[in-house]
Amino acid sequence: MTELLAPKGYEDIEEKVLAKERLTREDGVRLFDCRNIAWLGALADHVRCEKCGDVVYYNVNCHVNLTNICRAHCKFCAFGRDAEDKGAYEMEAADAIAVVEDAMKDPHLAGLHVVSGLHPEWSFDDYLARLRALHERFPKLYLKGFTGVEITHFSKISGLSVREVLERLKAAGLDAIAGGGAEILSDRIREELCPNKATAKEWLDAARTAHELGIKSNASMLYGHIETLAERVDHLLALRSLQDETGGFQTFICFPFLPKNTALAAESGISQTSMWDDLRTMAISRLMLDNFTNIKAYWVMLTVPVAQVALGFGANDIDGTVHKETILHDAGAKSPRALTEDRIIRIVKEAGRIPAACDCNFNILHVYE
Repeated sequence: MTELLAPKGYEDIEEKVLAKERLTREDGVRLFDCRNIAWLGALADHVRCEKCGDVVYYNVNCHVNLTNICRAHCKFCAFGRDAEDKGAYEMEAADAIAVVEDAMKDPHLAGLHVVSGLHPEWSFDDYLARLRALHERFPKLYLKGFTGVEITHFSKISGLSVREVLERLKAAGLDAIAGGGAEILSDRIREELCPNKATAKEWLDAARTAHELGIKSNASMLYGHIETLAERVDHLLALRSLQDETGGFQTFICFPFLPKNTALAAESGISQTSMWDDLRTMAISRLMLDNFTNIKAYWVMLTVPVAQVALGFGANDIDGTVHKETILHDAGAKSPRALTEDRIIRIVKEAGRIPAACDCNFNILHVYE
């Protein structure tokens, strides 16, 4: 590839990237100071092309949020409720099955994404029974479920080790674990925003243990709240380090903070990130996470147009059809609650890429040349 014409002061970073040399923390911080968004995008897109080619992954999936009753009370969350709050709910196994049966109207449905609140009265067996019921009713659907936060919670309420929790989830049908709950892997941030759930170390340990058991997982970053840009870089480096160790992360997801209906926005007045910030964060994530194959442009949070543009800023994964998303729309997501497969295929093709339907472990099911 020919030189990308780096802005002044960034020639060394461009040289490193083109030579496939690993970027440092200092490089990452400097990239967040760069105002040349076109160059950032082009550099990230170069890496994407070399690493992944032109295929963009998506899945035909259904989100199942078993309950929004949650003991964590995170300041950035608009989904969680106390049991007595308006809109609080909890699904029995039959309710969860009914959600999936509705989604099964799509004959291409391939997987489920199961995440929930940390219910103060449910036992681990309550969650496990619902997961097992879904697997037994829909044995051919790939099951991605529960975040490192939930797995840590299951361990604490059951007295089982994280390894034992994951072994039981795997035996009940779990194929992969979700990437949420990482937020920013900083004790300072977590003590301020989410002190009642897994620490940074606990989240990383849950992912590490899953990988040791052969359970793949995703990784994420929630940005645009009270973190510094340097803390974003440190977060990416923590993920990169664990990926060096285990190789178990399948995709990385950038989550911009959605402030509507959150305690954090009410007390601080923080507004939603700009498209400019979303795209530079996507690009820098691709450049820093040199050992991640897939970077997701999660259309639910970014909106469909921004996610489509992000396919030119290092992303090669656009998530899926979703069916009925709840958690992020409670926080004001302006995207649809679902997309049809035909629309996803069109979005990807308009970006000049090749859509490929996959399961939750990125096994390709069909390529639409």
